[in-house]
Amino acid sequence: MPATYGFLSTYPPTQCGLATFNAALATHLNTEGGSGVVRLLSHDNISGGIELDPAAPRTVHTWHTDTPGGWPAAANALNRFDVAILQHEYGIYPGDAGNEVLPLLRALRVPSIVVLHTVLSSPDPLQRQVLERIAATADAVVTMTDTARQRLLAGYAIDPRKISVIPHGAASRGTGAREEHERPNLLTWGLLGPGKGIEWALRALALLDDVRPAPVYTVAGRTHPKVLEQFGDTYRDSLEALARSLGVADSVVWNDAYLEEDELSRLIRSADAVVLPYDSTEQVTSGVLIEAVGAGIPVVATEFPHAVELLADGPGLLVPHQDPEGMASAIRHVLADPTRLSNRLTALTGGPTLRWPAVAARYQALAWRLVSAPLGTPVPA
Repeated sequence: MPATYGFLSTYPPTQCGLATFNAALATHLNTEGGSGVVRLLSHDNISGGIELDPAAPRTVHTWHTDTPGGWPAAANALNRFDVAILQHEYGIYPGDAGNEVLPLLRALRVPSIVVLHTVLSSPDPLQRQVLERIAATADAVVTMTDTARQRLLAGYAIDPRKISVIPHGAASRGTGAREEHERPNLLTWGLLGPGKGIEWALRALALLDDVRPAPVYTVAGRTHPKVLEQFGDTYRDSLEALARSLGVADSVVWNDAYLEEDELSRLIRSADAVVLPYDSTEQVTSGVLIEAVGAGIPVVATEFPHAVELLADGPGLLVPHQDPEGMASAIRHVLADPTRLSNRLTALTGGPTLRWPAVAARYQALAWRLVSAPLGTPVPA
């Protein structure tokens, strides 16, 4: 088995979903110790207040992505390990469509796994070209949903033998008693910005005036750093104004913070339903969705691709995009019969497949196949 892993990603104390994902995966793969992280850092990263697990690998090099030409040193750092695992998301690498990751991949002398967090159904020509070259150069490509894999096969020139589907991991949120509360708790969490669809959830909340006691809706998460840099808190302010105009301001809790794991676990366990009102029709991976399902909390979500794949026969209800009436109806059903989805939740979350140890084991098995195969040989998923 590979003893050490080099990770290329944003990383705590940066506050973003990608950093959190990489930290969890790296921690669970660092069983032998000695792994390390090459941290991507740009000037608009929000940092601070996020503590790493003691078992998490340390940062061995920082690639300052605001300055061109940082890839050679990053590649040299990754070559110190047995296997390199790179997170890919649009906007985190320098160059046109993030193309500075390409010479880094070509400079690696160890097997490489690229984890795709976004697969666009209609990329522009440069986005398609860069992603195809990434896949051609990497030894393996991981998507977190079958939807993303199908998009790659249908819309990109990629060797299908290189693609593995490994789900996004879910943390163990504990089994302690849920906090008692008089009013039903609805929850949305994650970095805030246009496209989150919170306005539709607020409109749905206003349509639940027949529910007694009236639900409380918590919106937890800081404004996305790139949104904050360009527009300040205009979106958050508009949401608060909308809540006032709809008469639901007293039923909305705004938690403008990036939560530590213990605090987030308590918040998730207190929820009667997680609401994901996202506008996107592209989102093939949602860490929030996986965490909610993994915690056994019913989900009401718009029909973004990951939700459709996971919830169609699972622990949640799907509603059309930008449809507050449909969302209100789904929330009403969940709150009226909280045990309605319990059997499906138990079936999906009772096993270990979504937990981080099992997910990390699948990355470890993939890495072992790469290390064991002759150099340049495609490894079947």
